[in-house]
Amino acid sequence: MEGVFAVIFIVFNLLLLPYPSSSLPLCTDSRAPLTVSTKLEFCSYNGSSCCNSTDDSKLQKQFQAMNISDPSCASLLQSVLCARCDPFSAKLFTSDSVPRPVPLLCNSTVSTNSSQSNQATSDFCSQVWDTCQNVLILNSPFAPSLQGQAGAPVNSNFTKLTELWQSKTDFCDAFGGASTAGSICYDGEPVTLNETGTPSAPHGLCLEKIGEGNYLDMVAHPDGSNRAFFSNQQGKIWLATIPEVGSRGTLELDESNPFVDLTDQVHFDTTFGMMGIAFHPNFAENGRFFASFNCDKGKSPGCSGRCSCNSDVNCDPSKLRLDNGDQPCQYQSVIAEYTANGTASQPSSAENARPSEVRRIFTMGL
Repeated sequence: MEGVFAVIFIVFNLLLLPYPSSSLPLCTDSRAPLTVSTKLEFCSYNGSSCCNSTDDSKLQKQFQAMNISDPSCASLLQSVLCARCDPFSAKLFTSDSVPRPVPLLCNSTVSTNSSQSNQATSDFCSQVWDTCQNVLILNSPFAPSLQGQAGAPVNSNFTKLTELWQSKTDFCDAFGGASTAGSICYDGEPVTLNETGTPSAPHGLCLEKIGEGNYLDMVAHPDGSNRAFFSNQQGKIWLATIPEVGSRGTLELDESNPFVDLTDQVHFDTTFGMMGIAFHPNFAENGRFFASFNCDKGKSPGCSGRCSCNSDVNCDPSKLRLDNGDQPCQYQSVIAEYTANGTASQPSSAENARPSEVRRIFTMGL
C-alpha cells in the first residue's frame, strides 16, 4: 500500500503542473498582486493590483493607439485592457495554459453556481459586441488570429468586430467564459468572489529570488519548521532555514554542503536533469523522500527502463532515426526513492541523506 501511495504522491507533486486556483489572487507573471499606495491614473485599481504606475502608463498608451471614437465603446475597451491589473488576472488571461490577448469575458452561458458573486446575471461579452460591433478599433485585440482561430490576420485593415467575426455567437464563443462552476470571468468590474470573510494565505512558502542561483524546486520541510529543501537541475538538493517573517533576515544556502548530491545519476543539459523532488508527509519519522530526474543509459548502468516506443503501442525503436546523434530511448525518465535514515539520530534533524537509491519506482525510455 505504501508503494501505491508513493507513486500517487510523486505523480501529483512532481509530474503535474499545479492548476491555478480560482480563489487565490495571482498575476499573469505568476507573482502575487502588489499593494498600491495611490490609485492608478488610467486603470481604476487601488489597494491590491497586478499593475504599478509603469504598467498603468503602458496600458494607457495601448488604449490611445486604438483611437476609438465612440465613448461608450472606449469605456468598455479601457476596462478590458485594465483587467490585466486585476488581482486575479492570471486566471482571467489564461485558458488551458494558453495566454489570452483579452480577459475571459463573462457571458450568459456561465453557470449560476460560479464562485463569482455577480457572474450569474452578467453578459458582458454581449455588451462588448453590441456596443463596439461597428466601431473602428485600430490594433484590435479581438482579431481571430490572436485567439488561435482562423480569420483575419493581425495586420489586417479590418477594424470592426463585424469585419473580424461573423456573429456575436462566434465572438463570444472565442472570448466568452466557459460554463463551469468554478470559473472566473471579467464582467467590466474587478473580480469579486462569493466567499465571505478574510481569505487565508495558502500554506507553504513564497520566495522571489535566491541570489543568482537557478533553483528548480522548493519543498517545505514536512516537520512544519521554517526549513525548506531546494533543488537544481544538475541534481543537488539543499536544506536551508527560512528567516522569520519581519526579521529582515536573509536566506543563506551553503552550496558547498548539499543535503544530497545526485549529480552522478542525473543527466543534465538544457532540457534534461532533475525534474522535481517530494518528501513523504512523515519524513520527520521515516526519512523517505523522492526525486524525479533524467538519466543517460550510455553513462549510467542503472539507467535501464523500457522504451516508450514498444510493441504495446505498435512502435519499433530500431526504426526510429537518431536525434542529433542520440539513440532512441538513450535518455530515461526516472522516479526513485531515497532516505535520510542513519545519517542522524532522527530523520527530522538530518542535514544529509544517502545518495544511493532505496528503490526505483519508475523508469521509462524517452
